[in-house]
Order: sequence, then structure tokens, then C-alpha cells
Amino acid sequence: MPTAIIIDDVPQARKTLQQDLEIYCPEIKLIGTAEGVVSGAKLLKKEKPTILFLDIQMKDGSGFDLLDVLPAINFHVIFTTASDAFAIKAFRYAAIDYLLKPIDPEELIEAVEKAKSTPATASESFDLLKTAIQEKVTPKKLALHTQEKIHITAIADIVRCASNGNYTQFFFTNGEKLLVTKTLKEYDKLLSQNNFIRVHQSHLVNPDHIKAFLKIDGGYLKMVDGAEVPVSSRKKGMVLEIIGGI
Repeated sequence: MPTAIIIDDVPQARKTLQQDLEIYCPEIKLIGTAEGVVSGAKLLKKEKPTILFLDIQMKDGSGFDLLDVLPAINFHVIFTTASDAFAIKAFRYAAIDYLLKPIDPEELIEAVEKAKSTPATASESFDLLKTAIQEKVTPKKLALHTQEKIHITAIADIVRCASNGNYTQFFFTNGEKLLVTKTLKEYDKLLSQNNFIRVHQSHLVNPDHIKAFLKIDGGYLKMVDGAEVPVSSRKKGMVLEIIGGI
């Protein structure tokens, strides 16, 4: 049976989440709760949960402080946090699960189902998230999940992304490729904040790596990696405007 621990400095928050787990995720056995970094670290060294529900800010430190003192992270972390637009963006870049308070039951069920089927959260993802939240900077790196592992990549090194069904193929300046387990639509929402352009239903490109726009054959982009990327008719005007400003 999957097990869980809740660490949150607000008693009512711990109680509410415990009740929600009992109602909506009865297959999860709660094996302990704690109110902060010190008590949480002691509990985690004693118990070995499948899932950790972790508050970001607590009275005696942050969730990151807690993770830093653990010898290993062998569980799936789901952060619980109040609404904070910047923090939410950081979670998405780091590809770490989070739940907004008050927690929506459907989102709780979805997060638990994902946690049950995926490995422990990678420490590199925590480092990316911690830097973004603490320094209040837009991340320059992105966590990409493949079927084998989590890759932390520099956004500047991404040339383009192409849709591959429910997956996305990433192409990099060094010639490497990664097939990532999320749709292009999800990366369009995220990388548009870094000026990436959805030039076609199946293609998202980094404008820094556009080499030329060719008007023949309906119009397409020549990328620095030699790829020829089609441009949809409704995106041509925007693409030409952006290229003109490069």
C-alpha cells in the first residue's frame, strides 16, 4: 500500500489534507505528520513514505531546508503552497508537482495517481526550483522528463520542439535530441515566456536559432541545426516581424 507523510506548520492544513486523503485517496495510508523542518526531518529519517506532502514556508524554515538535511530523497514530493504566480511558474520549469491551497480534490487525486506511477523526485529539479523561488528569477533551465530520467537543460540551448503525439521531441544546439513525456501544447505555454514561437501546429522554435525565412513552398524557417520548419499561413506575419527585429 502506498504511504504518505504530511509536513505543514498549520494544524488545520494538516487535518484537512488528512481528511481529503481518507475520502478521495483511500488507497494511501498516512503514516505520520509533522509541523516543521526539525520534526519533519526526524520523521522522514524514521519512516519511508511513498509520497511526501510538503509545505514550502514553515515557522522554522522552508521545505528546501528540510530536503537539504536528508541523506537521500527516495519518495515523490508534492509541494503544497498558497497561490503565488511566480512560484507556480518555477514549479512548471522544474517539473515538480504542487497543489494550491485550498486543495482541490480532483487535483489531489491526479497528483497522487501520478506520484504512484513515477519515481522519486530528482534532486536536480529541487535545485532548479529552489534557485528560482529564492532568487525570484525566471529559470534559465528546464527539467525535461524522458521515460528513462529527468534532464536539466539550458533553455538557450534548445533550438526547436516538435510534436510527436502525446510526446515532444526536443532538438539542441549540440545535435542531441530528447523525446519528452509531455505534449507540445504544455511546452508552448511555458516557453512562450522565453519568446519561443509556435510557428505551426506541430512546431515550436527558439527565435535565437532561426537562420532564415524562405518564402518558397508556402514559407518555412531554416534553423541553425539545418532543419526546415514549416510556418502556418496565419503565423507568417508574426514570424516576419520577429525576424525583422533580430
